[in-house]
Amino acid sequence: QVQLVESGGGLVQAGGSLRLSCAASGNDFSINAMGWYRQAPGKQREVVASIITGGSTSYADSVKGRFTISRDNAKNTVYLEMNSLKPEDTAVYYCYVDYRRNYNIYKYWGQGTQVTVSS
Repeated sequence: QVQLVESGGGLVQAGGSLRLSCAASGNDFSINAMGWYRQAPGKQREVVASIITGGSTSYADSVKGRFTISRDNAKNTVYLEMNSLKPEDTAVYYCYVDYRRNYNIYKYWGQGTQVTVSS
């Protein structure tokens, strides 16, 4: 059974930093991509950052230059380093993993971790 265990959320003042981590286990398929979404109250879930197996990364425009995604392939763990946090970054952050088998992609989600940025 696939498990994604997130950690690192919390309360921080504007301008501060947090580091999220997400460890995936329970599946022998190849990992195609890992990343993070977030959902603020009353808003749709939006992609924050992604990293594919080859190491290429992508970011939402709103976090470029402030957030950095990285991955430890040996540990099947993805990280999100968040700097210069703003109140509008407040949301529940969800990690995901895309497993690949043959030509199919299987997406799994973490339980979510709350990030609150106070002004």
